[in-house]
Amino acid sequence: MPDPKHDLDSDNVVYKTLLESTNAIPWKIDWRSMKFAYIGPQIEALLGWSQDSWLSAEDWAMRIHPEDREAVVNFCISQSKAGVDHEADYRALTKDHGYVWIRDVVHVSRDANGEVDSLIGFMFDISERKKAEEKLINLQRELEALSFKDSLTGVFNRRKFEATLDIEWASARRSGQPLSLIVVDVDHFKQYNDHYGHVGGDDCLKRIAQSLSLAVTRPRDLVARIGGEEFVVLLPESDANAVQRVAERCKGLVEKLQIPHDANVSGSVVTISIGAGTIQPAAMLESKTFIDAVDKLLYKAKQGGRNRIEIAEV
Repeated sequence: MPDPKHDLDSDNVVYKTLLESTNAIPWKIDWRSMKFAYIGPQIEALLGWSQDSWLSAEDWAMRIHPEDREAVVNFCISQSKAGVDHEADYRALTKDHGYVWIRDVVHVSRDANGEVDSLIGFMFDISERKKAEEKLINLQRELEALSFKDSLTGVFNRRKFEATLDIEWASARRSGQPLSLIVVDVDHFKQYNDHYGHVGGDDCLKRIAQSLSLAVTRPRDLVARIGGEEFVVLLPESDANAVQRVAERCKGLVEKLQIPHDANVSGSVVTISIGAGTIQPAAMLESKTFIDAVDKLLYKAKQGGRNRIEIAEV
């Protein structure tokens, strides 16, 4: 096997061409022996491993990040066996225990009989590109999270509620488990806004949202503001007894705030009216029918004097 530090064999002019590129590290592996015939001297500056330490394909494999190794090695072997040119992105380990993102571009060379003879390729450092991609992905995640949050109160918004309801509705159909919904309306909120101003009204809604969030305890439970002074609490796998307890907690926590409401004809502090329902979704029943039924329960609570809970199995 040629010494990696020696000049390239004269019959392999492709090496010389690759060496002239400052953006790539050329290499060649003999297919039958799986030994490096050559790797460019730039590899040491990039990864810290000396040029003469790259003896076999095993050295290459063991210098791939453990989380990437199996998938990359299996992919490259299968493509090479099939005689298909390919490329792979992976994290290459550095000698000082860090890593560099590499794009390995591989050409499968054949002999006169059409058999795979060698692999010739070059490595690119794509670390900066990967960092930019990761920043973009994180930004997209942040924007997605913001698109599901109510900008005023910090709880989820109508869009998130509707998306989650679709998922939980389908899940309840499959499992036969009950699904419960609480709809909350702040009593005489227009009068509150008129009396205390919109700044005071916004602060009131924020405090109510925080209280409603404290009323739920499970990861799948969802609290959302769906418009104005109206909130919903979605409770997967919760029966009538469970939704009754949560509805009472919601009402009690808001009353505990003791937010003054001099314009409330039903009392001296801010209160809420609640409609709550439980259902086991049938195959042909739509979730909108369930929402409409719970809305009617909320209307009944308001018509009955407000600061009340109306609950039923739908």
